[in-house]
Amino acid sequence: MTKTVLTIDDSRAIRDMVASTLKGAGYRIIEATNGAEGLQQMRSEPVSLVIVDLNMPVMNGFDFILNARKDPKGAGIPIVLLTTESKPELRAQGKAAGATGWLNKPFDADMLISVARKLVG
Repeated sequence: MTKTVLTIDDSRAIRDMVASTLKGAGYRIIEATNGAEGLQQMRSEPVSLVIVDLNMPVMNGFDFILNARKDPKGAGIPIVLLTTESKPELRAQGKAAGATGWLNKPFDADMLISVARKLVG
């Protein structure tokens, strides 16, 4: 069965790069442009993994994670932050919110695939 990955980023280019990378590895991709839209997507269909940006309009990545973790549909889904931010205090905040992992932009395609396979197969 194909695993579905939800990618949430306000940058079309980043969403396209994530989608292209993971589709090539056999994953199905759905997209959202901010955290609020991402929550709607996560609630409307089963998702195996979420890759979310930190800095977005409407709802940022931390707020998405906090809301997803409160929702029964998002409680057990691995969530990876993919962001340009690298400050240790932000990483700690992400972990406290419930993030499973953290990757920095620009991302390495092989690393992204490796993380996806480790987290969801």
